[in-house]
Amino acid sequence: MSVNEPLKFAYWVPNVSGGLVVSTIEQRTSHDPAYNVAVAQAAERVGFEYALTQVRYLASYGADAQHESTSFSLALLLATQKLKVIAAVHPFFWHPGVLAKFAATTQELTDNRLALNVVSGWFKNEATQLGVTWHEHDDRYRQSEEFIALLRGVWTEDGYSQQGEFFSAEDITFRPQPKVQPELFQGGNSTAAQAMAGRVSDWYFMNGKSIAAAAAGVREVSALAAGNGRSVRFGLNGFAVVRDTRDEAEAVLEEIIAKADRTKVEGFGAAVQEAGNSTRDGKGMWADSEFRDLVQYNDGFRTGLVGTPDEVARRILAYRLVGVDLLLLGFLHVKEEVEAFGELVIPKVRELEARLVAGEDLDLGAELDEAVVAATTPVPA
Repeated sequence: MSVNEPLKFAYWVPNVSGGLVVSTIEQRTSHDPAYNVAVAQAAERVGFEYALTQVRYLASYGADAQHESTSFSLALLLATQKLKVIAAVHPFFWHPGVLAKFAATTQELTDNRLALNVVSGWFKNEATQLGVTWHEHDDRYRQSEEFIALLRGVWTEDGYSQQGEFFSAEDITFRPQPKVQPELFQGGNSTAAQAMAGRVSDWYFMNGKSIAAAAAGVREVSALAAGNGRSVRFGLNGFAVVRDTRDEAEAVLEEIIAKADRTKVEGFGAAVQEAGNSTRDGKGMWADSEFRDLVQYNDGFRTGLVGTPDEVARRILAYRLVGVDLLLLGFLHVKEEVEAFGELVIPKVRELEARLVAGEDLDLGAELDEAVVAATTPVPA
């Protein structure tokens, strides 16, 4: 087992109302811009490298108010010095040439710290109510792939042309072209999503998963990328509940779920599971999520980051050992828990990584050691 480079940490930006769990439990968080600037500044101070702004235009899943992701991301970038901000974007709401120009300008303004998360979409009503065409599941991934091709084309070539099914451009030369292209992230769990990641994406986001399931996702998409002569890095969603004792942390998690807003959670579940079940193989995101999983964006509870700082740090290292490169975290009380996580957990992860690099045989505990071994044992041909 080896760690080639330190795990990167990211947090979900609360640029929509309602916090990061759909629950009536108290959430000391806000979608207010000033609050979010304070979170971003705290996050970069305590060791977070990335933040991810959510993309939402209409009310859904408890988010009755929303701030647009790209403008919000620019505000956070201009208020920080080192933090990279990943702006989530839907291809069906942008012409990629226009977004490419925005991104190139943002790179100039922010020392090349913008990244983009290309979201192929699950919220059908949002698209149709705003008057854009909603394509079938696999077609949306083809649309995203064309979108990325045009972004990269105008960022790197003079006189770029592209005639596609979804997007076209003719003899485009942009100045300035970005000195450093924004990193491109994508999510998804379906065959179409994985194939797209293997062909074009820099990063592949996975919903919250067990150690074994994360390892399987890394193997599958890495093989697809290798078949295209390239490599992909991997992000994993998680929701962290770190407290002085494991019992206290587990009690918080169960209170979140017990106080879930059932109507909103079930409405979200119906929308996203329709999207997942529309895939030919039924492997879409959220296709097998249960009620308790859906209380948090992107199955964050499934990653199991619940316990003391030491317990959570050891579990995080187990995910690093099976190929996770970045951990995208949600929190109940965002600012105070981002700070506490950076002060209490990230240093423990760095210590474990350093000991591993030094050749120490780390004892993560029987359960985690066995999970890592099982997840990394080659499957017989």
